[in-house]
Amino acid sequence: MEINIRKAVDSDSESLWEIIEPIIREGKTYVFSPDSSKEKIMTFWLAAEKATYVAESKGEIVGTFFLKANQPDRGSHVVNAGYMVSPNARGKGIGQKMAEYSFEEAKRLGFKAMQFNFVVKSNSAAISLWSKLGFEIVGEVPEAFIHPELGLINVLVMYRKL
Repeated sequence: MEINIRKAVDSDSESLWEIIEPIIREGKTYVFSPDSSKEKIMTFWLAAEKATYVAESKGEIVGTFFLKANQPDRGSHVVNAGYMVSPNARGKGIGQKMAEYSFEEAKRLGFKAMQFNFVVKSNSAAISLWSKLGFEIVGEVPEAFIHPELGLINVLVMYRKL
């Protein structure tokens, strides 16, 4: 599948929401309440401190991610990111293509490493992808996520140098 990745623009908002909404409503991988408003989520995803991107295939947005400094000032050389692939486009390598692009983009922006602060331990697809792409699990936080089916479960902190 041919993928074009570019910075998100205001006119992408509706397409982004079509990707983000079902993932948030499912409640299994992101911390937001499943009944969160569109305004709340889009304000988070498109916040000024983030560089937000979209992945397109055949003119349709099929994925999105953001990059932002994990911490201010003396921790700002480590980038944090969030990724979502359209439920209709999963299993086609889009997540990996976005990740690989994001590593190069983060380096271009001056970051030295990437850290995921909150990878839900039951999200085996994400953990498998991140491990394949060189991330290490550097920490585990007990019972930090309320899963809609599994109850309190652990989250992982994952890290890799860029």
